[in-house]
Amino acid sequence: MKTKVQTEKRSYDQFCAVAKALDVVGERWTLLLVRELMLGPRRFTDLFDGLPGIGTNLLSDRLKDLEQRGVIARRVLPPPAASTVYELTDVGRGLEPVVLSLGRWGSQLLGPPKPEDAMRPGWFLISLRATFKPDRVTKSRETFELRIDGTPYQVRVERKELTVAQGAAADPDVTLTMDTPTLKSLVKGALTPAAALRSGAARVQGDRTGLQRFVDIFGWVGGRP
Repeated sequence: MKTKVQTEKRSYDQFCAVAKALDVVGERWTLLLVRELMLGPRRFTDLFDGLPGIGTNLLSDRLKDLEQRGVIARRVLPPPAASTVYELTDVGRGLEPVVLSLGRWGSQLLGPPKPEDAMRPGWFLISLRATFKPDRVTKSRETFELRIDGTPYQVRVERKELTVAQGAAADPDVTLTMDTPTLKSLVKGALTPAAALRSGAARVQGDRTGLQRFVDIFGWVGGRP
C-alpha cells in the first residue's frame, strides 16, 4: 500500500490539452526542473543545487516520473567523466517556449529580491533566450563566454541562431566576467557597458567592444524581458 501511495499520480481526468499537459508538468518543482535542464545535461547533484528547497527523495520522484513520461532521459557520459546525467528529450525541449513565456509573464511580479531569495546565475542566463534580438546581430558567428559568479557559460550566435549552455567555450571570441547583479543591471539598461568597465564591475578578454555588442543583442526592452 505504501508503494502505491508513493507512485500514484493525480489527474484532472479532463479531455482537454491544457489539463493533459498539467497532468505531466503541473506538479510542484517539475517546470523548474525543466528550467535547469534547458542549459544542458545535469547530474543529480547539479539539479539538487539548482533547486534549493527540494528534497532528494522528491527530486528522485520527479526525475523518475519525467523519465517514464519521455520528457527527460538518462545517459552516462564517456570517460573520464563517466557520470550519469539527465537531459531533455525532444518532447521535453518542446516545453522550452512554455518556460520562457512564463518567465516573461513572471518578470512583472519580481520586484526587488528579498534577503531570503535564492539566486543562481543560470536562471538569469535562461532569460537571454527570451531577450535575444537577431536583428541586432552584426557578425555571422560569435561565441561569448560569460563567467558569472565564477561559473562559466557559453553563448553562441551563428547565422542569427542562439545557443546558451553551461560550461566553458572551446574558443570564445569574447570572455565577459562579472557577477549576477552586474549582468542584470547591464541588460536592464541600469548600467552602461562603459561604466561597468570603468568601475571594474565587468571585465573583458578579447574584443573590448564585445560587451556593448552583447548588451545590444540581449538588452531588455523597457526594463523587462
